[in-house]
Amino acid sequence: MAYVLDTVDLPPGDRVEAVRAAMMYASAPCHVIHEDPGGPVHARMEVWDLGDANVFTHRSSGIRLLRTERLARQDAMPVVALSVQLRAEGWIERSGRQAVVPAGELLAVDLSAAYDYSWSGDGAAGAIQIPFDRLGLPVDVVRRAAPEIRSSPYYRMLTDHIGHLARDPAGLTGNAAVATASVELAGALLASAAGPDRDTRRVLAETLLTRVRAFVRRHLADPELTPAAIAAAHNVSLRHLYQVCAAADLSLEQWIIGERLRYARQDLLRPENRHRPVAAIARRWGFRDPTHFTRRFKARYGILPSRLRRSAEAGPG
Repeated sequence: MAYVLDTVDLPPGDRVEAVRAAMMYASAPCHVIHEDPGGPVHARMEVWDLGDANVFTHRSSGIRLLRTERLARQDAMPVVALSVQLRAEGWIERSGRQAVVPAGELLAVDLSAAYDYSWSGDGAAGAIQIPFDRLGLPVDVVRRAAPEIRSSPYYRMLTDHIGHLARDPAGLTGNAAVATASVELAGALLASAAGPDRDTRRVLAETLLTRVRAFVRRHLADPELTPAAIAAAHNVSLRHLYQVCAAADLSLEQWIIGERLRYARQDLLRPENRHRPVAAIARRWGFRDPTHFTRRFKARYGILPSRLRRSAEAGPG
């Protein structure tokens, strides 16, 4: 982690300048305008490495980040920020277009261009910031896609993913697979929002397996989650889906069952679930038949689910 700023340890008179300096490091150079500069200004910013990208979390009192055309002309390296509004309502203006960003929604901003972004009162946002060259997409495609990301079928998938990253950066950002998946999902979202052309089709083809894995994890509880349903959701043939999985040495059906068993095991070990029937936990993770669940669980973990629960309740020894 590259810890940036926490104003709690600073005298009130030093906080405005500290936030401005930290923003220069953490994100793009911009004018930092506080809603109440003479009032109780507070901010906490963190930057975490995510491969060649980073995760930037920002919690503060009301603030406005104004990047002018003059500032935008000074930067040579284009970077896109995909930011989830975690608290308060955000407001963005770019290229003459204005939009409100409710809490829980996603915003794409070209940090190398001009923009005006703000929130009022205590607010928070978490973003992944990715250099354009890591996305494998031309600058014009990313800029065309940024205002249209809600049209992408991967909008909610990436919104949830970034929300998880922002809430637990210490536990997630050190994983190389998470870094790769984050950039690939971002590329898929922007490619699909930009509309069909050669570059977007290429990125969507290259990121299919990453998108399938993320889709499966979001729908594990659905007993109707089948390879055919997954292929249909991604607009590919079942044969092509199997070919992509085979090239990655992945048995799709077995991987789905393994993921369901893993989450079911976690639920069985949680103390708050000790009175919940094993069959109910099995159904929660997509197993219609309790007998089939028990058989697969024992084959995977070498113990019956009910015995695992009793062993966990008994504690060590």
